[in-house]
Amino acid sequence: MPLFRWMLALGLALVGGSILLASSTGDFPELRQLDLDVVDEKPDGACTVRWTDPFEQREREEPYRCDPDRDPILKAPDYDPVSGLGWETGFVVAKGPDRGELYSLDEDVPAETGGVRAELSGTMAGGGLLLTAVGIAGGGFGVVMRASGVAPAAVRRARLLRDAANAVAEDHERAVAAVRTAWTPLRRELASVPLESARPGPRTTALVLALQVLVEAGPQARSAAKAGRELSSSLDPLLADAAPAGRYRDMLRADQDRRWRAQRAVSELTELVKDADRQGSTQQFAQASVDLLRRPDPELGTLSAWVDLQARPEAYRSLLAGLTGRGKRRRGNR
Repeated sequence: MPLFRWMLALGLALVGGSILLASSTGDFPELRQLDLDVVDEKPDGACTVRWTDPFEQREREEPYRCDPDRDPILKAPDYDPVSGLGWETGFVVAKGPDRGELYSLDEDVPAETGGVRAELSGTMAGGGLLLTAVGIAGGGFGVVMRASGVAPAAVRRARLLRDAANAVAEDHERAVAAVRTAWTPLRRELASVPLESARPGPRTTALVLALQVLVEAGPQARSAAKAGRELSSSLDPLLADAAPAGRYRDMLRADQDRRWRAQRAVSELTELVKDADRQGSTQQFAQASVDLLRRPDPELGTLSAWVDLQARPEAYRSLLAGLTGRGKRRRGNR
C-alpha cells in the first residue's frame, strides 16, 4: 500500500530530523551544582549572587538569572532574616578554561534558539514515531490482506474498466437504434431513391442527423463498441467470483472454495486490466463514447448534416445499408 509506505518514510524522516535538530542545540559542558546566596533580586528574576568557588576556594559574586517563581520562603528576607540573603541553586563549569565560572542554562540556551529547537525536536519526534507506527501497522495489515487474497484496488480497477466497456457498447447501440428508428417510417419513401437525393424534411433530416453521428465517429467507434462488449462479457463473471476480494470482511466470511475462486478471479482480472492498459482500451472507449454522444448544433446541425451527406454520400449509403439492410432485396432480385 503506497500510502502506508509514504507514511513510514515520512515518519522515519521526522525522527531522523528530530535527532539532528536535538544535536544542533550544542553540547553542555561538564557542570557542578552548588548553593548560591542571593545578595539582591529584582521581581523579574535578575539578581546578584555570591558563592564560594569550589576549585579555588574563594568567594565570588556575579549577576545571575534567578527563578522568580521559586517558593517565596527561599527569597530574602524570609530565607535568612539575619543576613537578608536569599537562596538559589546554580551550576559552575567543572572542567576546561572556564572552570569555576557560573553557568546559566537560561542565558546560554535562550528560548528563541535552544528552547524552541528542543520543543520542535520533541514535536518532530512525536509525530515521526506516530507516523512510523501507523505506517508499519498499515503496511503489515496490507501484507496480511494481500496474503489472504484481498485485493480491493484490483477489483476496483476491473470494475472501472468494465463500466467503460459497457458505456461505449451502450452508446453505440443507442446511436444505431436512432438510425433504425428514423429509417422505419421512410422505408417505402426511400426504397428507390438515393439518400442524397431525398427531399429534405423533418423525417429525412432526423435520419441524416442520426447517420452523421456514426459517420463522424467512424469505424473505430464500431470497433471500440465491439471490443467493449467482448471485454465486458469476460469481466462480468470474473468480477462476480472476485466480489469477496473487494473487502477483508467479505473474504473472512467466505468459505474456502469461494476464497479460492476469488483469488483466481483476481489474478485473471489483473492480467486483463494490464492488457487493457497496454492497448489503451480505456482511452479508446472514452473517446468513442464522446464521439457517439456528440450532438450537432441546433441551428447549424441540419445544414451541416445535409452538406456532409452531399460531400460523401457513399459513406452514408453504406452505413445505412449495413444497419437497415436497405437495398439488399433489390440487389437479390436482379
